[in-house]
Amino acid sequence: MKNNIIRDINLAPSGHRKIEWVKRNMPVLSKIEEEFKREKPFTGKRIVMSIHLEAKTAYLAKVLKEGGAEVSITGSNPLSTQDDVAAALAEDGLHVYAWYNSTNEEYNEHLNAALDIKPHIVIDDGGDLVHLLHSTRTELVSEVLGGCEETTTGVLRLRARDKAGQLLFPMISVNDAYCKYLFDNRYGTGQSVWDGIMRTTNLIVAGKTVVVIGYGWCGKGVANKAKGLGANVVVCEVNPIKAIEAYMDGFRVMPINDAASIGDFFVTVTGCSKVLTKEHYEKMKDGAILANAGHFDVEIWKPDLEAMAAEKKLMRNNIMGYVMKDGRVINVLAEGRLVNLAAGDGHPAEIMDMSFALQAFCAKYINDNHKALGKKVYEVPEEIDKKVAFMKLEGMGLMIDKLTQEQEEYLKGWGE
Repeated sequence: MKNNIIRDINLAPSGHRKIEWVKRNMPVLSKIEEEFKREKPFTGKRIVMSIHLEAKTAYLAKVLKEGGAEVSITGSNPLSTQDDVAAALAEDGLHVYAWYNSTNEEYNEHLNAALDIKPHIVIDDGGDLVHLLHSTRTELVSEVLGGCEETTTGVLRLRARDKAGQLLFPMISVNDAYCKYLFDNRYGTGQSVWDGIMRTTNLIVAGKTVVVIGYGWCGKGVANKAKGLGANVVVCEVNPIKAIEAYMDGFRVMPINDAASIGDFFVTVTGCSKVLTKEHYEKMKDGAILANAGHFDVEIWKPDLEAMAAEKKLMRNNIMGYVMKDGRVINVLAEGRLVNLAAGDGHPAEIMDMSFALQAFCAKYINDNHKALGKKVYEVPEEIDKKVAFMKLEGMGLMIDKLTQEQEEYLKGWGE
């Protein structure tokens, strides 16, 4: 394997402070760390991770290492890696291949370097590791027991491969667990997207018209947080059921073409490509602000902006202004990449506590049960989802009721 590929090992002290901070706010993962230290479930196993490389991800990587694994880690987006966190992990003995603002060539090099560990377990975010293992790195597949996928985009890619009968090892869709999408996708994305937008622009949201494109769980979070900040929210959808839901949640619903001329902020949350294009840019106000919360930088179609712009101006750090021929400026945040990570710190630690607890337990599930699993996409086992939920309640100091035996018998009767 290659030596670590990081910017500067001298940044490690800052990274250690960040990791220690999130650890103090991730009680579920801390309990799992204690369990893994005792049981060492991954002894002799090699785990590769490609997740946005910031402090919360780093803590998950350290928990897996405490469980006996040899861990290799890289980022899952060129602009989301925090160099001080990468340095801290390298200093702690993990194999680290990532730095902030990598080129596409460097990003691909980092993915491949991380795979050189010859992994038994894959933890992916967006599907790039799995893609390489099914294309240019198939020589490694014989060692792979299975893996876990973190996000919606990656699950879509997995399911397409599964449907075509081309998946070469079992994968668990962590994204589809209740403890993931109900909290991470909704509350995590909702808060962190607006953290990133407000930190980057230093502009008020109250009174502005916010156009949220996509009303899945992430879109719901973004729209509801915008509403809470005092915005007038418009939702654009292609799914009729989700459109009705958005309407009944109190939002205006209309096609993007109609929303293009009235929006002050546009946030894409679809997982699709070419969501905002030339026909929309032609109608936008001077000063319109475009942000993306989907995994890949293809929702805000930049080739159209590049072709339309008379010039480009860096308006502020992480804000590129595209000056149209008529003088209007359309502002794109963080190069159209994930705004909550490319222009912020990502989801709150308390939210990722659940998501990464699921990752840790699902990795252990793969390790323990891979011989009985087929080459397909699996849901997170219900017992893992509920275990994480109960652990989170305990960490929050909350208690809930329990059915009596008589109530359980009554409910069972409905199924007879």
